[in-house]
Amino acid sequence: MSAEPHQHSHDHSHGHAHTAVDPTSRAFAVGVTLNLAFVAIEAGFGLWSDSLSLLADAGHNFSDVLGLLAAWWAISLARRLPSTRFTYGLRASTIVAAFSNAILLVVAVGGISWEAVRRLANPVPVGELTMISVALVGVVVNVVTAFMLSKGRQDDMNMRGAFLHMVADAAVSVGVAVAGIGIILTGWLWLDPAVSLIIALVIVVGTWGLFQESLRLSLHAVPAGIDPVAVRDYLQRQPGVREVHDLHVWGMSTTETALTAHLVMAGGHPGDDFLRRVAGELAGRFRIDHPTLQIEVADGDGGCRFAPGDVV
Repeated sequence: MSAEPHQHSHDHSHGHAHTAVDPTSRAFAVGVTLNLAFVAIEAGFGLWSDSLSLLADAGHNFSDVLGLLAAWWAISLARRLPSTRFTYGLRASTIVAAFSNAILLVVAVGGISWEAVRRLANPVPVGELTMISVALVGVVVNVVTAFMLSKGRQDDMNMRGAFLHMVADAAVSVGVAVAGIGIILTGWLWLDPAVSLIIALVIVVGTWGLFQESLRLSLHAVPAGIDPVAVRDYLQRQPGVREVHDLHVWGMSTTETALTAHLVMAGGHPGDDFLRRVAGELAGRFRIDHPTLQIEVADGDGGCRFAPGDVV
């Protein structure tokens, strides 16, 4: 692009509100410890009472423990400073953690469903009172963990995934307790594997959105909640802007969004005040906090090779 006079301009007055979205290590440590202890208790009583519902819920809870550890690890990595090799730092590790968490849950669903179908064909007696007691303990553990992880869930997909899993686990534990009560009242042993299938369905429904969003972010899609057409229109309406092209918006992490764009301004570079204002409005209106704008001066005959919409 040597034929075009242009300037590559950054504004680094970003508003990365890490303190608002990063839960404390203590919250994660307590949550992991509580859930890991409960998994051991639930699995033990599930084997003792031969309850597939308890074993299924224990497997789900264990996958959530791994998910909590992944989210905790990713947030720790995201705090590391950029390096010459990782120029954005390791912020994208939160996306990897969210995607891995979703995959882990899908695998757990497969195991639960397989065993539940097998048990439906051959129901076996279970310890109903044990089911009910352990499940109610699970409700308490999951509600406490969800409360500790609730801070920042609105702004961070990684944290939202961990929080929603804990809420879903509480609901699933309620379902296990209801199954135990149902077996006591009716004697229907098939309720235990049936509830296991419902647990699997709950996991799929709760995980699908996380899977889709994390997969999109890993492929550099525009984050959910940001309208790229509106962003383009906003830039196009700025004083002196003749054309906007090579516009890209992607997630640097589950909490930070970047943008690059070429602005054709025949009047020349608009100055740093223009860049600071646009950066502030991109952050306020669209939650885009890492914009990079390249200013180009149209020369009539030449053109940027990235101007066509199908060129990347």
